[in-house]
Amino acid sequence: MYNKLHFLSGKMASGKSTLSKKLQKEHNAVLFSEDEILARLYPNEIHSIEDYVKYSSRIKDMMKEPIIELLKKGSNVILDFPANTQKQRVWFKEIYHEAWVGHTLHFVDKSDDICKLQLKTRSEDLPKGSPFTTDAEYDFITKYFEIPKKQEGFNIITYKD
Repeated sequence: MYNKLHFLSGKMASGKSTLSKKLQKEHNAVLFSEDEILARLYPNEIHSIEDYVKYSSRIKDMMKEPIIELLKKGSNVILDFPANTQKQRVWFKEIYHEAWVGHTLHFVDKSDDICKLQLKTRSEDLPKGSPFTTDAEYDFITKYFEIPKKQEGFNIITYKD
């Protein structure tokens, strides 16, 4: 089996992070989680979508070359970063093209009702006083979601409800 880049697409709280951990074990891969990196590097600094975009862009700029190097040296890599719009998916395509490796886009296709339920369940486990995502924020963010299409040139595996 050859080395490969795995990345995920799906609405907020659809189960992408849970799937990424499962894929890490299945493929003996290095896993990078955007949420974990942002929380460690920028604690209490992300309060808006603009903040998220700014800090996420910095991380992607910094991590692109080391990820390519890992892939070139034979590692499987799982990127638990959102591939939720065509624009976001360009970054992943650049990585696997530059590394000359295969790829799989794992699309977690869950209904809004399931995602909102999982979001509420996830919020119950947050420490007291932690911010949580409301249904209105979920709806606002989800309106930007674009289902990945074969025409974009990706090898897609879909996980349904």
